Amino acid sequence: MAYLENIRTFLRVYELGNMSAAARDLRISSAVASSRVSQLEDHLNVRLFQRTTRALSPTEHGNLFYRGATKIVEAVEEAEAEISNVTRSPRGTLFIAAPIGMGQRLIAPSIPAFKAANPLIDIRLRLSDRKVDLTGEGLDAAFFLGVPEDSTLKIRKIADCVRVLCASPDYIARKGAPESHEDLASGAHDCLNMRYPGAPEFQWPLQTGGGLKKVAVRGPFESDHGDVLTEWAVAGHGIILKPVFEIADHLSSGKLVPVLETEPPLPVQMACLFTHRKRQDPKVRLFLDFMVEQIQAAICEKVTSKVPFDR
Repeated sequence: MAYLENIRTFLRVYELGNMSAAARDLRISSAVASSRVSQLEDHLNVRLFQRTTRALSPTEHGNLFYRGATKIVEAVEEAEAEISNVTRSPRGTLFIAAPIGMGQRLIAPSIPAFKAANPLIDIRLRLSDRKVDLTGEGLDAAFFLGVPEDSTLKIRKIADCVRVLCASPDYIARKGAPESHEDLASGAHDCLNMRYPGAPEFQWPLQTGGGLKKVAVRGPFESDHGDVLTEWAVAGHGIILKPVFEIADHLSSGKLVPVLETEPPLPVQMACLFTHRKRQDPKVRLFLDFMVEQIQAAICEKVTSKVPFDR
């Protein structure tokens, strides 16, 4: 069992590219993580990583061993999954990723209830508005909004999320409300946007009288954190495009006000990604079944009871 744990530690170090990050992920100390990798290197009689004071990178032997080690761990997990199917007691750890807004409002609140119902399953939830690499980061599932680029992954659709353009009353009093998508395209309004490495150009898909228009927008502020954009909008710094579930409380309180309601944004798909192999894992299926039901109910509650306008 110790050898298998050494292999699992090696995989996390390889995938995260950092000993400390892997240790935090595995809930062990950096010293333990380093010791496990060193024990593995001693057993194999090769160096798996090149270590300097500033960086850690896999050697040729490390790259070679990673491919084989992944198959070993997958085979063990598949065997454990078969046992779990027989015993009907799924167990193990799930590594889950989600955008910050979705994770905070829709996923994290339901995880304690899932854990209470399934005490043998632990959850590691990572929240980031940046694009994640499902396979490279060793994730079991990743929730997302939009359309995934990797067509080899499996998708479980959860809902089509209503979105809204909105701004604070102070912003509207100062700069007025846009009357058409052309007002946004002209640069007459400050649009607050998400920006991170690899992010696409800013285009807001609006449903106009002339059909769907992808409107190029710009503004003075950008962030890779969705809630920061919301805070800027509440403070009167610009217009945001957001799923209603993320800002329902602000809409209900009047801190944010819908604008350009005659040309609303296109709804965005909410779904979960996982690999074909993960779909066979009973604890993944159990988690997704539970979360889909919880998320759909939460979205419905937020949109229908807290938002003072019809969609």
